[in-house]
Amino acid sequence: MGNSTLQELVESYCKDPADGLRNSIITKSMPLIRSILGKINRPDQPLAQIEDLESAGISGLIQAMDTYDCGKNIQFNTYAYYRIRGSIIDYLRKIDQLPRKQRKNYGLVQEASDRLSQKLGREPLDEEIAEELDMPIDDYHQLLANVQQRNALSLDNSKDENSGSFYDVHADPDSETPDNDLERKELAENLKRRIGKLKERDRLILTLYYYEDMTMSEIALLLDLSEARISQIVGKLLIQLKHDLVKVEVYN
Repeated sequence: MGNSTLQELVESYCKDPADGLRNSIITKSMPLIRSILGKINRPDQPLAQIEDLESAGISGLIQAMDTYDCGKNIQFNTYAYYRIRGSIIDYLRKIDQLPRKQRKNYGLVQEASDRLSQKLGREPLDEEIAEELDMPIDDYHQLLANVQQRNALSLDNSKDENSGSFYDVHADPDSETPDNDLERKELAENLKRRIGKLKERDRLILTLYYYEDMTMSEIALLLDLSEARISQIVGKLLIQLKHDLVKVEVYN
């Protein structure tokens, strides 16, 4: 059993769901869980320690084990990936205690950015937005980082600030609800169009982070920027994309 692949263990588990096999699958899947954790930013709070997030990931893995159909032509690690990641993100949402005042600030940032864009005829600098908001630049940068770190903005249900996140545009390959699947596809198309209109650098950062699963530190190294700056840029882009999707809903 020690030399068996993860797929072989899972196929054996489908035939005989014994506790020993389940434990072997969990052990074999820990590198996958840790790889997913390495691409999700962890908020600085006591309930978000690595051990807590690994437990959330294991819960998603067990759910995948219990619902996986060996008769389908889907590799288990692909099937489990979405459930592990979804379980971790759900856990982070539950422990997110982002103050209502800070959520309101996200809207104020976009309003200030829109005003300055019209006034200046170009995209405003961070310093200009912070001045417009009468906010210290360090506080503004922290606000942007919070958006990225906590995934507090919903892009799949932009009318409800408390549900969903950017990650939800990645559809579950085993979804059996056609209406939801159609809505997700439409959202993904709208999102792709708006990402395509971004500046080349910003588009590259979002693509690398959300679609290529690179970490903040990897992107920072590639683009010769600090990890903190990448986090701020992603936060600012999330605010902009949410704002764009709200406008689409209004005009549709």
